[in-house]
Amino acid sequence: MSAHTLFVSDLHLDGGRPQATAAFIDFLAANAGAADALYILGDLFEVWLGDDDDAALADTVAKALHAVTTGGTAVCFLRGNRDFLLGPAYARRCGMRLLPDPCVIDLYGVSTLLSHGDLLCSDDVAYQQFRQRVRAPAWQAAFLAQPLHARAAFAAQARAASQLHQNGIDDAITDVNPETVARWFARFGVKRLIHGHTHRPAMHRPISAADAGQRVVLGDWYQQGSLLRIAADGEAGLHSLPFV
Repeated sequence: MSAHTLFVSDLHLDGGRPQATAAFIDFLAANAGAADALYILGDLFEVWLGDDDDAALADTVAKALHAVTTGGTAVCFLRGNRDFLLGPAYARRCGMRLLPDPCVIDLYGVSTLLSHGDLLCSDDVAYQQFRQRVRAPAWQAAFLAQPLHARAAFAAQARAASQLHQNGIDDAITDVNPETVARWFARFGVKRLIHGHTHRPAMHRPISAADAGQRVVLGDWYQQGSLLRIAADGEAGLHSLPFV
């Protein structure tokens, strides 16, 4: 098999969705070992309360990812809006490298910008304000200092509020803003942008004549898996992974 790199996002792994977890573990065992690298672009977990959470799911995923990295495949992780508190301690357990959002990589000679994608949804002003607040180091330090049960209660309340917010606004607001996307291409000078978050998988062509880049959106893992494979020879494709 030719040299290639894999990308996934928005798995939203949770104890109540064992099929998704099983599908991810199977994917790691069957596919990840043959890749040069695996990039996880956020929302690996439905919620992350802190690296001190000893939930069985976190341990299972860490062991599976560590097996991939010890086998020689690099695993890189970029935090999402659900697991933005995932830190260095858990990354070490997995053997994976934490990346900033956004970040630029050289992918087989093509400058490629990676992001979870929520920053691109700039029309959703309420969410962007919430994001700025919870990403502040002081807020995170205060939150992580609370006992786990208090953090879990806050996370449940935040998820409920988020669902109400999503149900009450136009779908276009929760998608990326085309002008913001165009600015990112110009700012970073890249040829390709890969992100998740919107749960709208697609391989988009350039937005305008002035934009020479391609935007690839990863799908979620609610009903089936979603995988982007990019080969060294330039071949790229989005693939679905049915749950067994």
